[in-house]
Amino acid sequence: MRPVIVDSAIYRDGRRTSGPDDLSDALAEARATGNAFLWVGLHEPTHAEFAHVSDEFALHPLAVEDALKAHQRPKLEIYDDSLFMVLKPVVYEPESDRVSSGELMVFLGDSFVVTVRHGEGAPLTAVRQRLEAEPEVLRHGPTSVLYAISDAVVDHYIDVAGELQIDLEELEADVFAPSGGAPTGTAERIYTAKRQVLEFRRASGPLAGPVAKLATGSLPFVHDHAMPFFRDVQDHLLRANDQVEGLDRLLSDMLSAHLAQMGVRQNDDMRKISAWAAMAAVPTMVAGIYGMNFRHMPELDWVWSYPAVILLMAGIVTVLYRLFKRRGWM
Repeated sequence: MRPVIVDSAIYRDGRRTSGPDDLSDALAEARATGNAFLWVGLHEPTHAEFAHVSDEFALHPLAVEDALKAHQRPKLEIYDDSLFMVLKPVVYEPESDRVSSGELMVFLGDSFVVTVRHGEGAPLTAVRQRLEAEPEVLRHGPTSVLYAISDAVVDHYIDVAGELQIDLEELEADVFAPSGGAPTGTAERIYTAKRQVLEFRRASGPLAGPVAKLATGSLPFVHDHAMPFFRDVQDHLLRANDQVEGLDRLLSDMLSAHLAQMGVRQNDDMRKISAWAAMAAVPTMVAGIYGMNFRHMPELDWVWSYPAVILLMAGIVTVLYRLFKRRGWM
């Protein structure tokens, strides 16, 4: 169990204290004092590894199944002996301009918190350290842990949205550059950015419902005095979701503008091709006529017929060129 349990501690009056290594004894000690709770953090446990923890804390089998399988949507479920919440932290990778998401499950019950992390995006270590530095917050029990985790995840949404905004501004400048987004990879870059925003929306969008329940409803194992704090988290989440929606609309507008520019450029190319074809058709027609093998044709015996025909073709092509140039086809 040691490689799976990242950290385990009893917090009494907001301060970390030493306790028994056995989870059952540690939980019993936390419940016995009445002002303490046990926080156990796990990282990607297997079914066999998590079985001991689920048995000790009497976790619901359906919640345990969700915690082990991962790939869950953010949600909040209430069971008889615990409250189960799923969050999806996101991480921005500046080297590849990529957004990836992890999963974080929180079990909240009578004098205990169990967190299960999948992936590398969950900021649990930083959250635990911050709470341990603020015992007045940690003194409020398991509810403070759920609030701190939710607040950290949502605040990081706003940071990632800001990073994506910078990337999209650079992409927008390329699309509307004088070249008009001429590089062949522009459309691919836009679609790639839309996939990153979609990954972001899958993490932040469904979380609105669970946070709204925490902010407005009286839930078991969650103190009512925490509702204003969860409303603050809800406000930040709404702001993050608005940013994500704005980024998605911006990408759609950029894609439409890029496709429109490509259409205009193709029309310009077709007009140029048509103009050159029209100018080439005149000498082709004249040369084709005089290339016929008829005995009686005008000007065949005239000494200046050849230069006259050449000058005629050149004159007509020049007139067509100036006409097309004046109309913007060349």
